[in-house]
Amino acid sequence: MTQQPLADRTLVVSGGSRGIGLAIALGAARLGANVVLLAKTSEPHPKLPGTVHTAVEEVEAAGGKGLAVVGDVRKEEDVARAVEAAVDRFGGIDVVVNNASAIATEPTERLSAKKFDLMMDINVRGTFLLTKAALPHLRGGTNAQVMTLAPPLNLNPYWLGAHPSYTLSKYGMTLLSLGWASEYADAGIGFSCLWPQTYIATSAVTNLADGDELVRRSRSADIMADAAATILTRPAGEVNGQCFIDADVLSASGVTDLSRYGGGDQPMWDIFLDQS
Repeated sequence: MTQQPLADRTLVVSGGSRGIGLAIALGAARLGANVVLLAKTSEPHPKLPGTVHTAVEEVEAAGGKGLAVVGDVRKEEDVARAVEAAVDRFGGIDVVVNNASAIATEPTERLSAKKFDLMMDINVRGTFLLTKAALPHLRGGTNAQVMTLAPPLNLNPYWLGAHPSYTLSKYGMTLLSLGWASEYADAGIGFSCLWPQTYIATSAVTNLADGDELVRRSRSADIMADAAATILTRPAGEVNGQCFIDADVLSASGVTDLSRYGGGDQPMWDIFLDQS
């Protein structure tokens, strides 16, 4: 029996109770990974499915080993606790997935300072805190990688003007990743970004005003999970400094029929991507 490609590798995923983060965690678990989930959801949310505990149950049902850490990626002490728990339970950290993210797209004059701060704190600060805390362990990891769910930098004025504060927070995540790719170029750690080509059918999309129509034109989170697994099984040096689009990753690996991921004949393209 051949060893699974992510066997004995340990992932720490922020915000993995549901949605894309959970899908990536499950995809890694199916390949034999240990998965540590850092998320705030210890009790069920009235509008959102799952908790960090049910997510770990799914990880273990998928064939991986799981560990739930209830905490807030914005808090340095919670992040440190998650990293320590990963090292204590599994002996190290090989992969960080910066998935936790907040979105608010109101026009600037209607966007509250509280929502602005929330996006900066979760998206930028959270990505910084988790990566910084894990770096000493990633240095000794197996094919160590940090994958951040952030878009390629697109300075098209349309995207800059559509929701400047959210754009700033997501591009901030991308800039951190690209910066670390250069800062740690000699450390053997691969820093990459991954972004969906289309809308992904998550609870966040379902809960939008026109959610039913958007979900119909959205692909399943499995496409992000499969793209992530493809990246994480490639050598770190090959992916370092790259910003990937899920469909392109799969196409390059020989997957040409994406219909199994849903979305219909004309799936809704995601934000930050110019449709050529």
